[in-house]
Amino acid sequence: MVTMRIRRTLTNTINYVGLMPFLLFALFPFYWMILCSIKSNLELYNPRMNPFVINLKPTPEHYVYLFHQTNFPLWFCNTFFVCIIATIFSVTISILAGYALARLKFRGANILGVGIFITYLIPPTLLFLPLAKLMGSLRLSDTLWSLIITYPSFMTPFSTWMLMAFFRAIPKEIEECALVDGCTRLQAIRKVVLPLALPGIITVTLFSFLQGWQDVIYSVAFISSSRYKTLTVGVLQELIRGDVYYWGSLMGGALIGSIPVILIFVFLLDYYISGLTAGAVKQ
Repeated sequence: MVTMRIRRTLTNTINYVGLMPFLLFALFPFYWMILCSIKSNLELYNPRMNPFVINLKPTPEHYVYLFHQTNFPLWFCNTFFVCIIATIFSVTISILAGYALARLKFRGANILGVGIFITYLIPPTLLFLPLAKLMGSLRLSDTLWSLIITYPSFMTPFSTWMLMAFFRAIPKEIEECALVDGCTRLQAIRKVVLPLALPGIITVTLFSFLQGWQDVIYSVAFISSSRYKTLTVGVLQELIRGDVYYWGSLMGGALIGSIPVILIFVFLLDYYISGLTAGAVKQ
């Protein structure tokens, strides 16, 4: 018994020690953002001071500047609004398309499924020019609707491809039993298929939301007014002026911008992991 306990303790110690480098690598950016955001400018721009610790008194001046001298709260709300609407629209389309490609038999279904995935592989740098011209033709340039309409173009293909895997993994017999019991096709989808595919739906929802949250290219191409900018573009463009970098406010904005994504993944991590692994092996 003692030998087993010592062996278990030694194994746990080795595992934790082995994980420490990866943990430090993952947490260091957050430590650096927190550190820089509460240092004074005098300390930030002084090369003689130790950059890894706080040498002088912490200060909230960078957060005060961020919230009172910039449109940071508006950028934050814009990003949430755009990402939520675009994600809902994209996931809804992906559920319908993924179910149709996985369950319904029609000519060209396999080719269409491969074509949707190939669309996802096209780099955004090749798409933003024609999309920018399209938004200009629709008179949607410099509006949040230009982003809401554009984001599903790169959210939907991969989400559809992943959901196809989940729908194919659900036994057809369960759905057929619901149809025999009197459910319509839509009722069977809503009451049987969607609850069973919930991990996959949550996975593609998180993936789509994260894609929109971190977008830079389309926001730069479509938005010019400060009040319509999203978080990533607003922080970069408004806090970097020529060769002047507002490092404290930049780090504070990056830290605040990462908090919603962290919280979402913390609460839905189990669904996300199960969704990724299931989608990887059941396609």
